[in-house]
Amino acid sequence: MTKKSNEEYKKRGRHILFSVVFLVLGFILAFSYRTLGGTHEEMDGAQFQTSLNEEKYRENLIRQQERNKELTDEIAAKQEEIRTYERSFSTREEDHADLVEEAQDLRLLLGVIPAVGQGVKITLKDADYDPVEQNPNDYIVHESHIFRVVNELRISGAQGLAINGQRITSNSYIKCTGPVITIDGKTFPAPFVIEAIGDMHVLSSALSLKGGVIDSLVRDNIVVTTEQLKEIHLSALRTEG
Repeated sequence: MTKKSNEEYKKRGRHILFSVVFLVLGFILAFSYRTLGGTHEEMDGAQFQTSLNEEKYRENLIRQQERNKELTDEIAAKQEEIRTYERSFSTREEDHADLVEEAQDLRLLLGVIPAVGQGVKITLKDADYDPVEQNPNDYIVHESHIFRVVNELRISGAQGLAINGQRITSNSYIKCTGPVITIDGKTFPAPFVIEAIGDMHVLSSALSLKGGVIDSLVRDNIVVTTEQLKEIHLSALRTEG
């Protein structure tokens, strides 16, 4: 083999070698690009999915917070309704208690139920007189005297009244006929005992005021005695004849 041929052979071998090297290098670069590119794509996809999940969780959390606020507002509204009902119920109970007390007081004043309690007893008697020299009408108890006592007791808060055991009301009819009085069609002789249930100190003080009821009765020659009693029993109104 000539020298020229040998050089050509060597040159062709180097070309082949370089071709193979470049081919291998290209293959390696292509494989690396595909591998790294796929990895980047997978990483981008995972990050995107994570971002979607986070956004979904955030939206769910916001919705849950809004729902919690709605429920909190509903609970507050219901609690206010309950408080309003409780106040209304309490008011109705108080009103009911007041009505019951008023009804009880009315029954006592009407005399339809028995009454028991502290109070005062006032006894009115005719004064001594000489029927020959003095006018009997100036010394006996008249209905006007009884009315003075009864009216003063009512004004002072008496809850129940009776004269000689006969319960009286605001509509009771009292008429004097000589030495006796007629109360709602029933006749009672002197002395006349007026009993009143109420604060005994208040009732007694009202009658004993200077220039008041008792002083006026004494000026009319009526014998008056008063007692404060811790317990008085009044029967219910008697309607029988």
